[in-house]
Amino acid sequence: MENAFASVSNVRLPGRARLLPSSWCPDKDILALITHSGGRDKLSLWKMQGAKKWEVDIESDQAGPLRIVDIAWSPDGTLIAVALDPPAVSLHYIENGRQRSISQLDTESMSGDATPSLTNIWWLRENKKHASSMSDIFRRRGVVTGSAHSVFKGLPLLDPYHDESLALNSRDLFGFPGSTPRPAARNVSPTEIATWPSLPVDDIMASVKPTRPGKQKYRPGEEYDEPDDTNVDSVLLLADSSGRLHGFLDGFYSMGAFTLGTNAPTVSMYQDQARILYLHSQVTAGKRTHTNLQSSVVQFPLLGDRRLRDVAQVSSSAKHLTHYAMRVLDDMRKVWFGSDTQSGARELGPKWVRAFEARQKEQFGEDDPNAILDMTGLLATGHGSEALSDYLGSGEQMSERSMAKWDQTVSEALIKLRDASEKRFVPACQRIHILLEEVRGWSILPQYASWQLDKEEIDTCLLMIKRAIILANWLCATARKELIRFKDFLNWLRYEIAKANATNDPPNLPPARYDILEVNDYLTSGLVVSSIDKWFMGPLPRFDLKDVVIPVHDLDTSIQIARNFLSNPDNITWPPKLRQQDHNHLDRNLPSLMQELATRCHRIFVEASKAASRSAATISTVTPVSSPGAQAGNLADAPVIVRERTVPDPSEVNGHIQYVAYIIPHGYGGHLCMGQLKHRNLGGRSAISAAVTVLNSTVESNDDSVRSPVDILDAEFFDDSVMVLIYRFRGGGPTCIATMNYIDLVYETLDAGDVGNIPTREELFGDVMQRLSKGEVCMLVMLSCGRFSLTFSRALLVHAVLAHRSAFADQSNPNLERLHGRECDLVCERESWTQSCLCLGWCRDNSGGAGHGRRRRGGGRRQPRIRSWCGSMIGPHASAT
Repeated sequence: MENAFASVSNVRLPGRARLLPSSWCPDKDILALITHSGGRDKLSLWKMQGAKKWEVDIESDQAGPLRIVDIAWSPDGTLIAVALDPPAVSLHYIENGRQRSISQLDTESMSGDATPSLTNIWWLRENKKHASSMSDIFRRRGVVTGSAHSVFKGLPLLDPYHDESLALNSRDLFGFPGSTPRPAARNVSPTEIATWPSLPVDDIMASVKPTRPGKQKYRPGEEYDEPDDTNVDSVLLLADSSGRLHGFLDGFYSMGAFTLGTNAPTVSMYQDQARILYLHSQVTAGKRTHTNLQSSVVQFPLLGDRRLRDVAQVSSSAKHLTHYAMRVLDDMRKVWFGSDTQSGARELGPKWVRAFEARQKEQFGEDDPNAILDMTGLLATGHGSEALSDYLGSGEQMSERSMAKWDQTVSEALIKLRDASEKRFVPACQRIHILLEEVRGWSILPQYASWQLDKEEIDTCLLMIKRAIILANWLCATARKELIRFKDFLNWLRYEIAKANATNDPPNLPPARYDILEVNDYLTSGLVVSSIDKWFMGPLPRFDLKDVVIPVHDLDTSIQIARNFLSNPDNITWPPKLRQQDHNHLDRNLPSLMQELATRCHRIFVEASKAASRSAATISTVTPVSSPGAQAGNLADAPVIVRERTVPDPSEVNGHIQYVAYIIPHGYGGHLCMGQLKHRNLGGRSAISAAVTVLNSTVESNDDSVRSPVDILDAEFFDDSVMVLIYRFRGGGPTCIATMNYIDLVYETLDAGDVGNIPTREELFGDVMQRLSKGEVCMLVMLSCGRFSLTFSRALLVHAVLAHRSAFADQSNPNLERLHGRECDLVCERESWTQSCLCLGWCRDNSGGAGHGRRRRGGGRRQPRIRSWCGSMIGPHASAT
């Protein structure tokens, strides 16, 4: 049956684009496309209709070329994980392509001279249990009663910090989607914050009021909305060329690297319901590949353990609050000292003094002018020097507008220093202290030994956070006093200006509303050199808390003191006489203290984040084979095409079936070999049984009476039962697309002893071809009941969704052709005959097809159902040759 599919549309794609095996979104009608420009790859998202949604550059700290290796889609369908070379992983929002985060992988601890490169990426989702029927009023969303986060729920939320990366620009408001590439948000965080292991930012969990882009307001009660937990406890895994696995909990929280000890990259992976991983390694020697037939079995005991998420949440909140405190300090420093874009309040006083001394030197011939001495004399005697009287009466800086600006700038700066330190910085530090106290408790529990929490380092961090709280309260009090003295100084200055400009005799002056002592203090320690400067410069504070805190007596001593006062009331004096201590010698550099605190906390939580990798257990390891055995035969050098799909085994608990399609080119036999490999977990090892079948490469012609030979160009698994084939008639015939029910093929089970002696997948199929030549294996005839003729010679990508359409991407002349079918959406990418063949991906339909062994919610494998196909159906024939 010719033309079983109807062409719907044809869309042109950008030239020199690249598709990957996972380019198609599993549950959406979109695909990710990779383009190359200026030595670096770009990522773009396209709709099946041909419209480009966005295109972004990958923002990375690595200089030089940047290549996209592989991509993975988050379980909730909102993020794209991009594996990069040099080794890094970047997360992007599907909605607009904005870079959510980027994590550099730990390459320093990798063995070998050359830095390994990433090879594959998978995003494994957690099998969720049924939702609890417990009322919302009793649900705590994973927060343990009595923990630090439960304490946070009783505290007021901190004021949000404005994140400039979330601001809406003119393009966001008025630009057309996809018109120009959108630049990624640049990461300006300190190194400790950027590499701090953490889960996605949860402002409410960290006791911070959420921020919104632009002028969007926070909706009251939004903190009580039910969050989407699809990504919760999912694991993002990346494999590199040295045989290491890099894990990220929820796609964000780094869990370190785990070494299989095989020194070969992992090319396929399956996760069962017990979260045990079955890994297949592959060695490439020249043009030959050797893929392990047996799988290495690895278990991460801490995955799904509550302690892993508790430590991760504390690490995330500590990072969020530390960064919050550091940014508050940065704002305080900018408002006081200024920045590249704004002048600071600190410079207005010295600038005014320098202008006065310049006039003293230029107009009055003073060789060594001293502005502070002249103003002190005016304050003490009421009579100023000639230069000072002239400056107060005629200077430009003495205008009411200049005085008002000076007053407003310095007052606002001091008020911000006072409020920011008291209402933002100190509460943030107090919350960090609560978190570190909980971590300190974990460090002395044997249950948390795998996290390697250093108790002495935690005690040092607690001491530093106490110093920060003391210094911030001290700064608040100093800023409050500085504001009072500054106001008195301006009142005195306005009084003297009015007195200098008075024309009446005697002058009609307003009453003097200032304290002469406060004005004198500001002249000596505020106008030119301020004590507030010490909070932003100088050495790291290392003072002892006993030097600044009033000693607190124990209960017995306090009771004895009270009894002494009661026995002799004459000893009671009020207010009590306390000896004033001089603290001017103490170092107070708050930014330096917070930087050191961030460095130490970062070191603690980075070491703790590797607990999952440290506790990983290798149940069984298969050593890769680097040279073909005798079973490989003449297929050792054959350019075969291999496709595979893994599904749960309904007859075996925690078992799985790996279907492998082995497409042998015409020069080496021209057959399609199908393998059914059943893996079972037998306690400490993985057992495998193999069944195979061989299909000849002939299909029925138009008259249904003559079978014609074909060359199978490519294939891809559609779902749990159907495979899509691309073949071409030999002798210059058309290229066609067809479907095959691979699960119902007649598979011949191989002897278990023979399979146990075969180390690689390549040798298994080589042995099958040798058995075929000896007549020990039967070959089935492919039965064709319809086809659709394509306009190109080779297809490389098959995509399936329940959209009743098909599409083909032509790489040499990049076009996306959409075809109409009954139950499938097929997407193929063309490649010329001389190029290598690589099948790139698949997608499940919305009825519950599986990928990487996914099970439907509620458990159980999806029951097979009868399908009605418009395309070609290929299946086993009753006769055999």
